[in-house]
Amino acid sequence: MPELYLIAIILLGIVSFAIFSRWIEDSIITLPMFFTAFGWLLVRDEAEHVPMKIEHETIHAIAEITLILVLFSDASRIRFRELAKSYAIPTRMLLVGMPLTILLGTLLAHWVSPDEPWVFAFLVAAILTPTDAALGQTVVTNQSVPSPLRQGINVESGLNDGLALPFVIIAGLLATQQFGIEVEDVPDNLFLFSLMQVTLGPLAGIVSGYVFARIMDVVIEARLITTTFQGLYFLSVAFLTFTLAELINGNGFIAAFVGGLMFGNTLKNSSTFITEFMESEGQLLTIFTFIIFGAVIVPIGLAHANWKTLVLAIGFLSVVRILPVFLSLSGVKLTAYEKLFLGWFGPRGLASILFALLVVKRFFVPGMEELLACVVLTVTLSIVLHGVTAKPMSARFRHSQSSE
Repeated sequence: MPELYLIAIILLGIVSFAIFSRWIEDSIITLPMFFTAFGWLLVRDEAEHVPMKIEHETIHAIAEITLILVLFSDASRIRFRELAKSYAIPTRMLLVGMPLTILLGTLLAHWVSPDEPWVFAFLVAAILTPTDAALGQTVVTNQSVPSPLRQGINVESGLNDGLALPFVIIAGLLATQQFGIEVEDVPDNLFLFSLMQVTLGPLAGIVSGYVFARIMDVVIEARLITTTFQGLYFLSVAFLTFTLAELINGNGFIAAFVGGLMFGNTLKNSSTFITEFMESEGQLLTIFTFIIFGAVIVPIGLAHANWKTLVLAIGFLSVVRILPVFLSLSGVKLTAYEKLFLGWFGPRGLASILFALLVVKRFFVPGMEELLACVVLTVTLSIVLHGVTAKPMSARFRHSQSSE
């Protein structure tokens, strides 16, 4: 299919979605579901002719840009006063639930493939542990869901991808050593590398978010900035925060989330431009990301899928996620359904895709095709299952509130 025709069909698909967006919004279909399926159907019979391949830098760049923007913008809408009421939920899920998820995921991956070294199982678990803020939008923005749960899901998904990255790097390096493969740019001290990632990243986010929010207040009050450029300023600050963190060897994804949190809570003037920007330019980036996922990554993953990758995908979306969340929230005043809700809504998406692409690009470990297939199956199932269940499970809170 000529590239110009392909572009025309993609744009027609976006136009069609826009035309029926109100109807789609009221259904169980979500944006990631629609455009992943659209991308896959677009090239189903001629995947080999797609102009963009898995190794293409553009795929990695678009996924990374989208994730940075989603993290920064989602965090900017969280308020400290609301978070203070329910900080125990994301704190426990991150500090207790996340390590337990990696541990349980490693055990499951090794049980499914006992012939593979333990470090490979650890690598699979590290890639599939982080949850996705973009896929959780339907739940996070649903006012039927109690605020503590929405805040908990938002904060957890915003921070756990950054916290998971050092584990992915360490697992990838250990795997290359296991197979006797040399890798360039290896950190001299893995512990120091991890420590810098999780300390300098938040520091860069705090400084950047605070400083640029204060600057924006000044220029708005002085009438120096136009409404149009407020959105572009916001976009630039998000990417600048990520870049500054990376320059000082901090974790850019953690910086993006913390920076957004600081920016939103420091800004005194109206922040409606954030919502307006995310509903236009931000949505377009998300759309292209999931079209590329469906068109380029899904066919490769499905081609190498087998019963092992399917078991891992189902396991990571269910028991590997839900059990650690339940255990981490022991003693917190939540109902069993609320804990189940938090456990279930840990969708896998952009972060897992990014980490898989990073491993494919940087670490030449045997079994990459099966690893990619596992990630693709997990993310694809997550897009469908979490998309279909988001509204019915959220509506249960509304029904319980009305019955009271």
